[in-house]
Amino acid sequence: MRCVRRLLLLAVVLAAALIGLFAVVNPPATPYMLAEYGRYGPLDRTWVPMEEIAPVMARSVVAAEDANFCLHWGFDLDAIRAAIEAGGQRGASTLSQQTVKNVYLWQGRSWLRKALEAALTPAVELVWTKRRILEVYLNVAEFGEGLFGVEAAAQRYYGIPASQLSPDQAARLAALLPNPKERDPDALGDSLRRRARDIAGGAATIAADGRAACFEGGGPL
Repeated sequence: MRCVRRLLLLAVVLAAALIGLFAVVNPPATPYMLAEYGRYGPLDRTWVPMEEIAPVMARSVVAAEDANFCLHWGFDLDAIRAAIEAGGQRGASTLSQQTVKNVYLWQGRSWLRKALEAALTPAVELVWTKRRILEVYLNVAEFGEGLFGVEAAAQRYYGIPASQLSPDQAARLAALLPNPKERDPDALGDSLRRRARDIAGGAATIAADGRAACFEGGGPL
Protein backbone atom coordinates (compact mmCIF):
# COMPACT_ATOMS: atom_id res chain seq x y z
CA MET A 1 0.00 0.00 0.00
CA ARG A 2 2.86 2.35 0.82
CA CYS A 3 4.38 1.63 -2.59
CA VAL A 4 1.08 2.55 -4.29
CA ARG A 5 0.91 5.82 -2.37
CA ARG A 6 4.45 6.64 -3.36
CA LEU A 7 3.72 5.93 -7.01
CA LEU A 8 0.62 8.12 -6.89
CA LEU A 9 2.58 10.92 -5.24
CA LEU A 10 5.31 10.59 -7.87
CA ALA A 11 2.69 10.77 -10.64
CA VAL A 12 1.17 13.90 -9.13
CA VAL A 13 4.58 15.58 -8.75
CA LEU A 14 5.55 14.66 -12.32
CA ALA A 15 2.25 15.98 -13.70
CA ALA A 16 2.60 19.22 -11.78
CA ALA A 17 6.16 19.65 -13.02
CA LEU A 18 5.19 19.09 -16.65
CA ILE A 19 2.25 21.46 -16.39
CA GLY A 20 4.49 24.15 -14.95
CA LEU A 21 7.24 23.46 -17.50
CA PHE A 22 5.02 23.66 -20.58
CA ALA A 23 3.47 26.88 -19.35
CA VAL A 24 6.70 28.53 -20.48
CA VAL A 25 8.57 25.91 -22.56
CA ASN A 26 7.18 24.64 -25.86
CA PRO A 27 6.49 20.88 -25.83
CA PRO A 28 9.15 19.24 -28.01
CA ALA A 29 6.69 16.55 -29.14
CA THR A 30 3.49 14.84 -28.06
CA PRO A 31 2.65 11.14 -27.62
CA TYR A 32 0.51 11.27 -30.77
CA MET A 33 3.31 12.91 -32.77
CA LEU A 34 5.68 10.13 -31.73
CA ALA A 35 3.13 7.54 -32.84
CA GLU A 36 2.68 9.30 -36.18
CA TYR A 37 6.45 9.53 -36.62
CA GLY A 38 6.55 5.75 -36.35
CA ARG A 39 3.91 5.56 -39.09
CA TYR A 40 4.99 8.26 -41.55
CA GLY A 41 8.58 9.12 -40.66
CA PRO A 42 9.71 12.76 -40.27
CA LEU A 43 6.82 15.06 -39.44
CA ASP A 44 6.03 18.42 -41.02
CA ARG A 45 5.92 20.80 -38.09
CA THR A 46 7.17 24.32 -37.33
CA TRP A 47 6.40 25.97 -34.01
CA VAL A 48 5.44 29.63 -34.15
CA PRO A 49 4.48 31.97 -31.28
CA MET A 50 0.97 33.38 -31.08
CA GLU A 51 2.27 36.70 -32.42
CA GLU A 52 3.08 34.97 -35.73
CA ILE A 53 -0.36 33.43 -36.18
CA ALA A 54 -3.05 35.47 -37.90
CA PRO A 55 -5.63 36.45 -35.26
CA VAL A 56 -8.38 35.26 -37.57
CA MET A 57 -6.83 31.77 -37.51
CA ALA A 58 -7.03 31.66 -33.72
CA ARG A 59 -10.59 32.96 -33.79
CA SER A 60 -11.56 30.44 -36.46
CA VAL A 61 -10.33 27.47 -34.44
CA VAL A 62 -12.13 28.75 -31.36
CA ALA A 63 -15.32 29.27 -33.39
CA ALA A 64 -15.02 25.76 -34.82
CA GLU A 65 -14.10 23.84 -31.68
CA ASP A 66 -15.04 25.84 -28.57
CA ALA A 67 -16.88 29.13 -29.07
CA ASN A 68 -17.11 29.68 -25.30
CA PHE A 69 -13.40 29.12 -24.75
CA CYS A 70 -12.99 32.44 -22.94
CA LEU A 71 -16.01 31.86 -20.72
CA HIS A 72 -15.31 28.49 -19.10
CA TRP A 73 -12.71 27.05 -16.70
CA GLY A 74 -11.85 24.01 -18.82
CA PHE A 75 -15.24 22.32 -19.16
CA ASP A 76 -18.24 23.70 -21.04
CA LEU A 77 -21.16 22.44 -18.93
CA ASP A 78 -23.75 23.63 -21.45
CA ALA A 79 -22.02 21.68 -24.22
CA ILE A 80 -21.81 18.61 -21.99
CA ARG A 81 -25.53 18.77 -21.26
CA ALA A 82 -26.29 19.19 -24.97
CA ALA A 83 -24.09 16.19 -25.79
CA ILE A 84 -25.90 14.07 -23.21
CA GLU A 85 -29.28 15.14 -24.57
CA ALA A 86 -28.10 14.23 -28.08
CA GLY A 87 -27.28 10.74 -26.90
CA GLY A 88 -23.55 11.16 -27.24
CA GLN A 89 -23.76 11.93 -30.95
CA ARG A 90 -21.93 15.24 -30.57
CA GLY A 91 -18.67 16.15 -28.91
CA ALA A 92 -18.32 18.35 -25.85
CA SER A 93 -14.54 18.54 -25.41
CA THR A 94 -13.21 22.06 -24.98
CA LEU A 95 -9.96 23.31 -26.47
CA SER A 96 -8.46 23.05 -22.99
CA GLN A 97 -9.37 19.36 -22.81
CA GLN A 98 -8.09 18.73 -26.33
CA THR A 99 -4.82 20.46 -25.52
CA VAL A 100 -4.37 18.32 -22.41
CA LYS A 101 -5.10 15.18 -24.40
CA ASN A 102 -2.74 16.15 -27.23
CA VAL A 103 0.17 17.23 -25.03
CA TYR A 104 0.04 14.81 -22.11
CA LEU A 105 -2.10 11.80 -23.00
CA TRP A 106 -2.97 9.47 -25.86
CA GLN A 107 -5.67 9.29 -28.52
CA GLY A 108 -8.64 6.95 -28.44
CA ARG A 109 -11.55 6.47 -26.11
CA SER A 110 -11.06 4.98 -22.68
CA TRP A 111 -12.30 5.74 -19.19
CA LEU A 112 -8.73 6.00 -17.91
CA ARG A 113 -7.77 8.64 -20.46
CA LYS A 114 -10.95 10.62 -19.84
CA ALA A 115 -10.36 10.48 -16.09
CA LEU A 116 -6.79 11.73 -16.45
CA GLU A 117 -7.97 14.43 -18.85
CA ALA A 118 -10.60 15.54 -16.35
CA ALA A 119 -8.00 15.72 -13.59
CA LEU A 120 -5.35 17.57 -15.61
CA THR A 121 -7.57 20.11 -17.40
CA PRO A 122 -8.39 22.28 -14.34
CA ALA A 123 -4.72 22.27 -13.36
CA VAL A 124 -3.68 23.46 -16.82
CA GLU A 125 -6.40 26.13 -16.73
CA LEU A 126 -5.08 27.27 -13.34
CA VAL A 127 -1.42 27.49 -14.35
CA TRP A 128 -1.55 28.42 -18.05
CA THR A 129 -3.20 31.49 -19.52
CA LYS A 130 -5.97 31.04 -22.07
CA ARG A 131 -3.66 32.53 -24.67
CA ARG A 132 -1.01 29.92 -23.84
CA ILE A 133 -3.53 27.07 -24.08
CA LEU A 134 -4.61 28.22 -27.53
CA GLU A 135 -1.03 28.84 -28.66
CA VAL A 136 -0.04 25.30 -27.75
CA TYR A 137 -3.18 23.83 -29.33
CA LEU A 138 -2.56 25.67 -32.61
CA ASN A 139 0.98 24.30 -32.73
CA VAL A 140 0.23 20.66 -31.90
CA ALA A 141 -3.11 20.11 -33.66
CA GLU A 142 -3.03 17.70 -36.59
CA PHE A 143 -3.91 19.13 -40.01
CA GLY A 144 -3.06 16.17 -42.24
CA GLU A 145 -0.91 13.05 -42.49
CA GLY A 146 2.27 13.86 -40.60
CA LEU A 147 1.27 17.54 -40.58
CA PHE A 148 1.08 19.38 -37.24
CA GLY A 149 0.46 23.00 -36.37
CA VAL A 150 -0.99 25.95 -38.26
CA GLU A 151 2.36 27.15 -39.62
CA ALA A 152 3.09 23.86 -41.38
CA ALA A 153 -0.53 23.68 -42.57
CA ALA A 154 -0.47 27.22 -43.99
CA GLN A 155 2.80 26.52 -45.77
CA ARG A 156 1.69 23.17 -47.22
CA TYR A 157 -1.79 24.14 -48.37
CA TYR A 158 -1.31 27.81 -49.29
CA GLY A 159 2.42 28.46 -49.51
CA ILE A 160 2.26 31.29 -46.96
CA PRO A 161 3.10 31.69 -43.26
CA ALA A 162 0.33 31.39 -40.71
CA SER A 163 0.58 35.13 -40.08
CA GLN A 164 -0.78 35.82 -43.59
CA LEU A 165 -3.82 33.54 -43.59
CA SER A 166 -7.01 35.17 -44.84
CA PRO A 167 -10.38 34.70 -43.12
CA ASP A 168 -11.45 32.20 -45.81
CA GLN A 169 -8.20 30.22 -45.60
CA ALA A 170 -8.35 30.18 -41.79
CA ALA A 171 -11.94 28.95 -41.84
CA ARG A 172 -11.07 26.20 -44.31
CA LEU A 173 -8.17 25.00 -42.17
CA ALA A 174 -10.38 25.04 -39.06
CA ALA A 175 -12.96 22.99 -40.98
CA LEU A 176 -10.40 20.17 -41.27
CA LEU A 177 -10.80 19.50 -37.56
CA PRO A 178 -11.33 16.94 -36.14
CA ASN A 179 -10.72 14.59 -39.12
CA PRO A 180 -7.81 16.19 -40.99
CA LYS A 181 -6.57 13.02 -42.67
CA GLU A 182 -9.83 12.71 -44.57
CA ARG A 183 -10.17 16.37 -45.63
CA ASP A 184 -8.47 18.86 -47.95
CA PRO A 185 -9.12 22.59 -47.40
CA ASP A 186 -9.17 23.19 -51.17
CA ALA A 187 -11.47 20.27 -51.92
CA LEU A 188 -14.17 20.49 -49.27
CA GLY A 189 -17.52 18.89 -49.96
CA ASP A 190 -20.74 20.87 -49.82
CA SER A 191 -21.33 20.25 -46.11
CA LEU A 192 -17.77 21.22 -45.18
CA ARG A 193 -17.91 24.34 -47.35
CA ARG A 194 -21.02 25.34 -45.42
CA ARG A 195 -19.18 24.55 -42.20
CA ALA A 196 -16.26 26.74 -43.30
CA ARG A 197 -18.68 29.61 -43.98
CA ASP A 198 -20.25 29.09 -40.56
CA ILE A 199 -16.80 29.11 -38.97
CA ALA A 200 -15.91 32.38 -40.73
CA GLY A 201 -19.12 33.91 -39.45
CA GLY A 202 -18.51 32.55 -35.97
CA ALA A 203 -14.97 33.96 -35.93
CA ALA A 204 -16.33 37.41 -36.76
CA THR A 205 -19.03 37.07 -34.10
CA ILE A 206 -16.71 36.15 -31.24
CA ALA A 207 -14.44 39.05 -32.20
CA ALA A 208 -17.40 41.43 -32.05
CA ASP A 209 -18.98 40.18 -28.82
CA GLY A 210 -15.78 39.93 -26.76
CA ARG A 211 -15.40 36.14 -26.66
CA ALA A 212 -11.94 36.44 -28.16
CA ALA A 213 -10.62 38.83 -25.50
CA CYS A 214 -8.87 36.21 -23.37
CA PHE A 215 -6.44 35.25 -26.14
CA GLU A 216 -6.17 38.56 -27.98
CA GLY A 217 -4.59 40.62 -25.25
CA GLY A 218 -7.64 41.34 -23.11
CA GLY A 219 -6.57 38.97 -20.33
CA PRO A 220 -8.46 35.94 -19.04
CA LEU A 221 -12.17 36.31 -18.47
